[in-house]
Parts: sequence; C-alpha cells; structure tokens
Amino acid sequence: MTALATARDLFADLTGQSPDGIWSAPGRVNLIGEHTDYNEGFVLPFAIQHRTYAAASLRDDDRIRVASTFATEPVEVSLSALDDLFPSEGEPAVPEWSAYVLGVAWALRALHPDAALRGADIAIASDVPVGAGLSSSAAIEGSVSSALNELWGFDLDAVTLAQVGRRAENEAVGAPTGIMDQMASMLGRSDAATFLDCRTLETRSVPTGFTDEHLEVLVIDTQVSHAHSTGGYRERRASCELGAELLGIRSLRDAGVDDLRRAAEVMDEVTYRRVRHIITENQRVLDTVAALTENGPRAIGELLVASHASMRDDFEISVPELDTAVESALAAGAIGARMTGGGFGGAAIALIDHAAVAAVSDAVRQAFTNAGFAAPHIFTVTPSDGPHRDE
Repeated sequence: MTALATARDLFADLTGQSPDGIWSAPGRVNLIGEHTDYNEGFVLPFAIQHRTYAAASLRDDDRIRVASTFATEPVEVSLSALDDLFPSEGEPAVPEWSAYVLGVAWALRALHPDAALRGADIAIASDVPVGAGLSSSAAIEGSVSSALNELWGFDLDAVTLAQVGRRAENEAVGAPTGIMDQMASMLGRSDAATFLDCRTLETRSVPTGFTDEHLEVLVIDTQVSHAHSTGGYRERRASCELGAELLGIRSLRDAGVDDLRRAAEVMDEVTYRRVRHIITENQRVLDTVAALTENGPRAIGELLVASHASMRDDFEISVPELDTAVESALAAGAIGARMTGGGFGGAAIALIDHAAVAAVSDAVRQAFTNAGFAAPHIFTVTPSDGPHRDE
C-alpha cells in the first residue's frame, strides 16, 4: 500500500470519514554543504521522490487531533493550549512525533494570533526513510503546513512555510537545525538542486544534469540511527559560534579560506578544525554549483570526496559505517561519494553511472558484511518537485 493510501485509511480510522484533502511534501538529500546552514552559509540540496502525506479536514471545534503510522494512539489538544505545550525551556509536553505536527500548527497560528481558527484532524503517513538523514522531519512539516495553510486560508508562500517548519523544529521539537531541510523540501524541482544562501534565503534552481548524463544518486542508509536534538549536534553548533566570536564576525559565513591562518592562531585545535570544515565546505558548495553549470555533474566527484574527508576529520561527525559506505562505493567506481545529513549515523550518497547501480550496491553490501556491520538499505533518489495537494 502506498503512503498516500495509508494516510487516507488512517484518517478514515480516526474520523470515520474521508479527508477534505491530502497534501504531501518530499524529503531531501543534501548534495553538498553540511552544517553550513546554521552558519548562514551555502547549501545545495535537492528534494527526493520519497514523500510524507497529511490527510486532513477541518473540525467544528478548536481541537486539533493528529494520528500517525509512527504511533498507536492519536494525540489531541485544543488550539488555545498549543502555547503551553512548547515551553521556551524543557521538553515538549507531547510525544516527539506529534510535536512536529502540533509545532507547525502552533507556529502557523502565531502568524495570525487574532484569527478565529477551527481545529483539524490530521493523519500522517510517509515513505521517507526515518533516521537516514533524508529529513523525514521537514517532509512532515511541509505536508502539514501545506495542508493547514490551505484549510485555514492563509495563502502563505513556500519560503514562509519553510520558516514555519524551521520554527516548529527548533522551538517545539527542540532540534537546533538550520533552515536548509525545510527550504529544500518546499522549493524542490524535478531534475534540479536548490542553491540556497542561508543568510538571505535567496535561492537558485541549479540543473543537475543527472538524467542527461545517465547518472544516479545512490543512497546508502547505514541503519545507524541518529538524533539531531542530542549532544553531538549541539556541540558542533556551539563550536561554530565560538569560532565566529573569536574571529570577531557575525557568523562563519563571513570568513573565507584566506582567514584560516588567523583562525589557527586564535583558536584551540578542536575549534579550529570545526571552523575549517565550515569555511572550506562553503567554498565547496560554490565550486560545485560552478562545476555543474560549466562542466556538468561528472566534474563534482572530487568535491564530494573532499566534503566527506572534512566531515570525517575536521567536523568529526562520521561513523565507521559511513566511512565504509563511501570508501567501498568509490572503490567500486563511484564518481564521488560522501556522507549526507547531520551525521553520527544516517546515510551516505554516491554519484554513479546508471549501469553501475547493481555492482556498486553489491560491493557496498559486501564491504559491510566484511566489516561485521548490519546490512545497509540501498536505493536511488531522483531530484523531485516540492509540496503539492494530491487529492
């Protein structure tokens, strides 16, 4: 059964009725530009064909009720109680899966605090792999914000809805992420990546050329789970903020490769390596956009490999499974490969010829077996469109 059909059926189980509509939003793969987003830098993600579906209808009262394939029991609260669910400090007063949904409702409602809004029933189903670094959370936020935006008649644009999703994730869920995931999901286009300036939120659609060159992006999900709201992510962000402070700049976006010598003089070794990753990764994003535009996708392989080395050695967010995925894919003929996502688990990506999908996949699986790792989940992803109403 498709995720769309599952969402429709789950809504029927919840309400005994058909939904007013079903909306969906995609997950994303980040081609390059990791941890640069919250440093106001540059990223180059693309939306993927895997999507999260929100079946929804308005209610006649002010209650909001959410159900999901992630849990056996629905969660129900009043719209007026949303402010109390998400305190400025501490954990949300609802299960984490529902905080993504209710957080979006809370953040949307805050844009129109005086509006007399009806409640809603929402059922969520997804085929975005969870925990693989493909931003299943942004897909939830995008589908729910698209649904409520239409049902509540707000007529907000895609960038505003991305900001709503980010606020929900930062303040309701408590994950200190940047805005890349939400923007990638909301602004996705077929056969293209989204070049995003995370300071200005200016975007440009960059054709990938994958289809014309008969290339595939292979996702190697290590099955090693990670959690953005836990310590490793927060520590990296704190190091970046310290580095910017020591350089006397607003954010690491304002530093270039030429500033690395000065950074080495004023920082301890660990902070310096964290800063070096961000500065060089920003440059790699710019170089990748230029390479795609001027020379085509086969020219970006070395940039992907350098990105992974920087995350492994300087930012220290890789794990042995991710390193094995990258190394074995490259040994089997991948043009380039790198871990993608926040790190500490999740997935790697490999840019490969279409004809090599089976051979590279088999080589990676064998390498995992040889290393004593659990079998990875391997599949291809395609640059795809952003949110839309499905029914």
